[in-house]
Amino acid sequence: MILTVTLNTSIDKRYLVEKMNAGQVNRVSSCRYSAGGKGLNVSRAAVIAGESVIATGFAGGHNGALLEELAEKDGIRTEFVHAGGETRSCINIMDAETGIQTEFLEAGEAVPQEKIAELEQRYRDLLARAEVVTISGSTPKGMDDEIYVRLIQAARDCGIPVLLDTSGKLLQKSICARPALIKPNQDEIRQLTGKEELSEEELKETALYLRTKGITYVVVSLGKKGSLMAAPSGIYKAAVPKVEVKNTVGCGDSMLAGFAIGIKNRFEDEKLLRYASAIAAANAMQEKTGFFEKKDFEEIYEKIQITSVRNVAR
Repeated sequence: MILTVTLNTSIDKRYLVEKMNAGQVNRVSSCRYSAGGKGLNVSRAAVIAGESVIATGFAGGHNGALLEELAEKDGIRTEFVHAGGETRSCINIMDAETGIQTEFLEAGEAVPQEKIAELEQRYRDLLARAEVVTISGSTPKGMDDEIYVRLIQAARDCGIPVLLDTSGKLLQKSICARPALIKPNQDEIRQLTGKEELSEEELKETALYLRTKGITYVVVSLGKKGSLMAAPSGIYKAAVPKVEVKNTVGCGDSMLAGFAIGIKNRFEDEKLLRYASAIAAANAMQEKTGFFEKKDFEEIYEKIQITSVRNVAR
């Protein structure tokens, strides 16, 4: 079973407008609601791939009830802690004319300390059933920066690999807990190194350096150019074929789902990167976030090029 952790869950709303006009009334052509927060996107993609998933985190109020309903419709089993405030909403506005997407992300209401303690206990109980854990996204207002460190360490004590997808202080603090995988983009790598610009070679060196901290896999997104992965057997680069992009939101989460599935099933390094990259690209072909069609995945999987750019990781 894959256990996903999303502390800052949300109701994701995707608005399609024919043309976005700032400062004016904009009519929405269509609206799609989904159980959101990065870990819920991971959950949805993993379920589509045929995996058993339990999602935990915080849910509150009417939005929280809707979140659980939407998640369960997607085949995700939920074990949320019911916090006092309303689960936040996040809005993505897609301009059909330009293809530009604009996002409005609420911060998430503060969670009482007793509810944080309840979440940590529920998480420890769920670890008895988990084979791999993913921890994704931000935390609600007021939560301490060590929360992910504690969650990672609890899983490590049980011999369960943790895949972490976060940024800023949460990522910086959590590296010392040695998650099995981190997936920073180039902006997040810059934050970690303090450098404004990094060449591809410097990205490789940074990924290798992060592996020396006890992280098994370091994956760096290169955007349209694909991704780099520093792994036990070396460094690999994935080049993804051009696809008809409908929605890029959730591609990174779908990729994390692919890595979780691959690590759970002990894929070899090259297959692991190919599998995760194919799910991410297939997600981009769909309007729904954290969603893909298996036929798209299968077609893309065969076309992805994996190159070994360094045979033995240092």
